[in-house]
Amino acid sequence: MSIPRLFLDDALAEGGVVEAAPGQAHHIGTVLRRGVGDAVRVFNARDGEFEARIEAIRKDRARFALGPRCRAPGTEPEVRLLLAVLKRDAMDWVVEKATELGATLIQPVVTRRTITERTKAERLGAIARGAAEQCERLSVPEVRDALPLHRVLDSWDGAPLVVAMERAAAQPLRALPPVLPIALLVGPEGGFEAAELDDLRRRPFVVPAALGPRILRAETAAVAGLSALQALMGDWA
Repeated sequence: MSIPRLFLDDALAEGGVVEAAPGQAHHIGTVLRRGVGDAVRVFNARDGEFEARIEAIRKDRARFALGPRCRAPGTEPEVRLLLAVLKRDAMDWVVEKATELGATLIQPVVTRRTITERTKAERLGAIARGAAEQCERLSVPEVRDALPLHRVLDSWDGAPLVVAMERAAAQPLRALPPVLPIALLVGPEGGFEAAELDDLRRRPFVVPAALGPRILRAETAAVAGLSALQALMGDWA
């Protein structure tokens, strides 16, 4: 039986006692059917991962006694994802897969052809936490509220922003120089409008890139692009 992993943003140290985050007691006790004395692991990017035991648990609360640290914290390449807001199921899936692929930031953006502008950062953040617990990451990507694309670009910090432009003349990802941090921008299903493409090309940090000869769905482009960036310059390199 596998040992559940739980992300907690509290300070973690051997010998300490920490309270479960909202929802974790229900998941551990009701869904996974664990009880007092059972083993769990508790982690965050700042302190690492610790062996732990359930010291107390009831319907909506739990407490964990921390044992020795089994994984030290470490650095990870900063690979960000900017993604035009998708329908709920597709958006949930991309957040889960982007977390598994090591994205450090997930920023939903609203473009002129975005199908829907409704998305909840809190709910998507919970999906990211669950994915991090499953895939054995120590960190959980930051998931931000959706913003208009131009507002995100206007406040960008200058890190290279790779823009997937299937129909434009653009270099393949393998031609990019290895540099971190780096980000990927994936547009909506209908593609960017001409004015948006013109705005992107004017930005000095934007790097147009091709994701192969085929037209990809937005969620496919996000997974393919992140995978390529990790393989070329991230923690797969």
